[in-house]
Order: sequence, then C-alpha cells, then structure tokens
Amino acid sequence: MIERRRRFAWGVLALNLAVALWGALVRASGSGAGCGSHWPLCNGQVVPRAKDIETLIEFTHRFGSALALVGVLVLLVWVVRTVPRGRPARRAVLWAAIFMALEAALGAWLVLAELVAGNASLLRGVTTSLHLLNTLFLLAALTLAAHYLGGGRAAQVRDHPGLSVALSLAVGGVLLLGMTGAIAALGDTLFPAASVQQGLARDLSPGAHAFVRSRALHPLLAVLVGVYIIAMSWWVSARYGGRRVSQHSRRTGILVAVQLVAGVLNLVLLAPVWMQLLHLLLADLVWISLILLAAEVLAKPAGRARALPRAAEVVRG
Repeated sequence: MIERRRRFAWGVLALNLAVALWGALVRASGSGAGCGSHWPLCNGQVVPRAKDIETLIEFTHRFGSALALVGVLVLLVWVVRTVPRGRPARRAVLWAAIFMALEAALGAWLVLAELVAGNASLLRGVTTSLHLLNTLFLLAALTLAAHYLGGGRAAQVRDHPGLSVALSLAVGGVLLLGMTGAIAALGDTLFPAASVQQGLARDLSPGAHAFVRSRALHPLLAVLVGVYIIAMSWWVSARYGGRRVSQHSRRTGILVAVQLVAGVLNLVLLAPVWMQLLHLLLADLVWISLILLAAEVLAKPAGRARALPRAAEVVRG
C-alpha cells in the first residue's frame, strides 16, 4: 500500500503539471473565452457541443482541472487515513488541498471577471501572476508530499541557518521569475511582435503597454537567478555531498542551463505557442527539482557538511 500511495502522489503531481501546461495553452491560443463567461458550466452547458477549437481547448482544460481536483482530494483522504498525525506528508497534502482550492477560485475569477482573451487590463496581469504563483506553491506541496511518502525525512531548517538562507534566495528568485514570466508571456500573447527588432523597440518604448515595457525585466532576472542557482547547486553538492543530494544538485543545474537556452530561443523565435509551453515545462521542472534538492539537503543532520578543499590543496592534488 505504501508503494501504491507514493506512486499515486507522483501521478497527482504529474496530472497537475499537465493541467498547468494546458492552462498556458488556453492563454497562448486566446481560448480563455471559449466557454464564455460561464463557470463552472461551459457556455451554459455541462458538456458543450464544441463548434470551435477555442471551446474545445477551454473545456478540456476545465475537465483536466476537475480530474486534478479529485486527485488531490483522494490523496488527502488517503494520507489522512493512513499517515499518523505530525508527519510532514500530512502537512504537505493539506497545503496541496488548500492551494488546489485557491487554484480553482483564481481560475473561476479569471473567467467570471472576463480577464481572458484580449483583455489587457492591469487586473488581468495581477491575477495571472497570482495564478502562476499559486500553481508553483501547489506543485511544491505535491512534490513534498510525494517525497515524504517515499520515505523522505522532515527538513530541519533551524539546524542549517546558512543553507536555509541560500536555498530561500533560490526559491524566492524562482517565484519572482515565474511572476515576471507570466507577465512576459501575457505580453507576447496580446502584443505579438513581427520581428525581434520590433519587439525590442516596443520593450524600450515609453508609450508601449505596461505588459510590453515590463517584458524586458524577465530575461535579465532569468540570467541573474539562473547563474545563482547553478552556483548554489554546485556549492550544495560540494559542501554536503551524498548520492541523492549530488543527483538533485546536478539535475537542478542542468535544467536551469537548458531553461536559459530555451529562453533565448523563445525570444529569437518570437514566442511561438509550442515554445512557450516548452519554456513553462522546463520552468516547472526546475522548480520541482529545486524543491526536492532543498528537502533532501535540509533533512541532513546538523554538522554533516564537509569542508570544501582549499585552493592550494586542489593545485597539489
């Protein structure tokens, strides 16, 4: 039963990741109004007759979201009934259920307030950023739930003050990067550029829309956060070692490097829909890998860090 529960938790995480990607397709394809301003019904129907692709895309997203909600609730009941009180897995799943409820509420608000399709209001930008932020929290909670259900030990944050700060900076950087990325993607969808030169000119134009003018912030922040995470991952691996920590550190660093390349391609190719989805997938994978790295290394007993080699010793060696 323990193994089935662990696999189910990872499955729920994968399902929510797929739903998040499909939600990006809804935004990138302009299908947010595919079900009109109705929620939870689609154009006033439980199962609509999709006459156009926008309705099909939006309805499929809602159906997937419903399945994801059911998956989280089943996992919550399963864990509450089989995992003793006080265990980190119970707390992680409870938070996942809370973030799942917020996810549904934010999605409903976007539809009911008509913050979809061609809406370029500041309110849509704020809501979209909060939606992305909540999605990352949901994925983090589900990742930790699966990690703990697989035998992971509880994090001992107070035992590693310096390490906790370093990891917190990385986590905060990714969250900020995700929010600016949501605005940049919204700008790409609402104000597509015909060329890279035109896009750069719009980014620097004082008369451009706020979504366009803030678009340049995302790649600059991506480089800063990306370089920091790669360096931090190397430091964690060298400082704390261990097979699992090294695996998570190496995976995180590689994913960040690939993501930076994908970001450049997304810019050069003028953000086609398929590239936006790939870019978001890599961002979510970086986030999940970073959460696993933090959970693994913070669970190590205090005093288990190993000294880094001095420069002179490296030269002699």
